[in-house]
Amino acid sequence: MDEQYRHPLLERLRQGLAQGSLSRRSFLRAATLLGVSAPLAYTMAGQPARAGDAAATRPSKTRSGGRLTLGMRVQAVDEPHALGWLSSANLVHQVCQPLTWMGFDSVTRPHLLASWRVAPDLRRWDLYLRRDVTWHSGRAFTADDVIWNLRRLLDPATGSSAVGLMRSYMLDESSGRTRSGPPLWDASAIEKIDDFHVRLNLKRPQIAVPEHLFHYTNVMLDPDEGGRFGVGSNGTGPFVLAEFDVGERALFRAQHGRSAFAAHLDELLLIDLGDESAAVTAALVSGQVDGVDRCDYSVAETLADHSDLEVHRTATSATAILQMDVTRPPFDDPRVRRAMRLAVDPAEITRLALRGYGTPAEHHLVAPSHPDYAPLPPMQRDLAEARRLLAEAGHPGGIDIEMTCKNWPGWEAAAVQVMVEQYREAGIRSTIDILPAARFWEVWDKVPLAFVEWAPRPLGFMLLGLTVRSGVPWNSTGFSDAAIDQWLLEAESTLDLEARRAIMARVEKRMQDVGPMVQPAWLSVVTVMSRRVRGFRLHPTTLLSAADYAMVN
Repeated sequence: MDEQYRHPLLERLRQGLAQGSLSRRSFLRAATLLGVSAPLAYTMAGQPARAGDAAATRPSKTRSGGRLTLGMRVQAVDEPHALGWLSSANLVHQVCQPLTWMGFDSVTRPHLLASWRVAPDLRRWDLYLRRDVTWHSGRAFTADDVIWNLRRLLDPATGSSAVGLMRSYMLDESSGRTRSGPPLWDASAIEKIDDFHVRLNLKRPQIAVPEHLFHYTNVMLDPDEGGRFGVGSNGTGPFVLAEFDVGERALFRAQHGRSAFAAHLDELLLIDLGDESAAVTAALVSGQVDGVDRCDYSVAETLADHSDLEVHRTATSATAILQMDVTRPPFDDPRVRRAMRLAVDPAEITRLALRGYGTPAEHHLVAPSHPDYAPLPPMQRDLAEARRLLAEAGHPGGIDIEMTCKNWPGWEAAAVQVMVEQYREAGIRSTIDILPAARFWEVWDKVPLAFVEWAPRPLGFMLLGLTVRSGVPWNSTGFSDAAIDQWLLEAESTLDLEARRAIMARVEKRMQDVGPMVQPAWLSVVTVMSRRVRGFRLHPTTLLSAADYAMVN
């Protein structure tokens, strides 16, 4: 692919940028989705060509060697295409990689791909693979590998949340799994053009295919291993998993000379420190670990002035929501769900529980940082209206609820406690069931009310597609709304940002009226790292780029 490639819709984006109707950030995201390389897109936007590129942070081309030890939860990986935790994804991603990578600037770039092209109607996507990538075994990484992985990800039997993003344009939603694999909408939906060229022929237009390919479940596994992941698993990444003890440790060794993504390090050791902030703090201060993948806010505050440690922080579109199972009374009534939103004050919850590490949210899952966010009139706390809605729904004396949350990160239990106090004023009598994180993730989709954290996504409709689209794997609330489903389809196929914002405004308002969750805040994520670790930047998703890190004395 050459740098002269121009999508027919690019000129419209350039005009929007010149006229001021499109911000530089929105231009960069849209232009790169259309296949423009990130450096060229930055040049068009009048900014330094490599801003935000992960490769620009690498300390040097010289390998420094040594071992980096990080604190991180070491969890079982039973199905790498159906991951549910980012810490599990961090285990897999050191060995097996995605086709694309979202940079620190939230711009998505090719990774195992060299580039992509998209047709003017947004229904044909040509994916061009890098030709220098091999599996650790020495076999070339080719189109056959990509096709096998995509078909496996889309197979309902795999249980991947990727289906929530890709079902609408890749699958025949009227049928189930077939003997030969997933129910693709057409036999040519995934097409091999040659050994390094895969074509996706979509059922309907979609603007976010590269973003979907970065979804953390969407790693390329070795077909010869049938989807297995464990010690010695083959991959294309910079490391091989050498030791793996669930709940204890995971040791990775660099594949020097066997990967196109060479690491500075010789080894990466991940140690499970559990959920207790005091244990994490002690491990950092004593030098037991050189850093952690992510820490509680209290750890960052405690260590902010430590001379040998550095606190890293990044604002994100990550969030946590109190999700309601709409198949169970009283949450089957939209009036009760709206009353639950009106009875809380997101600004107060954010102030008391996040202590400056977040911003108030608006109960619709679209963040102000998303390019397609549509500002709505504020949804203010209204206790009188909350009580009226409860009475109208048949609960004049209020309701009794139990909220389930986990003990880490600590702000979650603090936020739920603030909500308990606020709900009391509306006649909603609340108790809290605080569980260890491992236990929580066993029941989060089975209890009537769960306070659940969700990782950031770069476009506004993506988290909605994963969580509230009818019938998708991560829609654990049972929520289904025909209008929202249709508007999401329209938003996903609309490149024009102003037109998409108008669609998203309808989605946002509908979510505030009938949606299945209470959303108090958007989160910053934080971590602490030794100053001996060079090349580290905290990714919005907290995914590690361990090949880029180096240890210095």
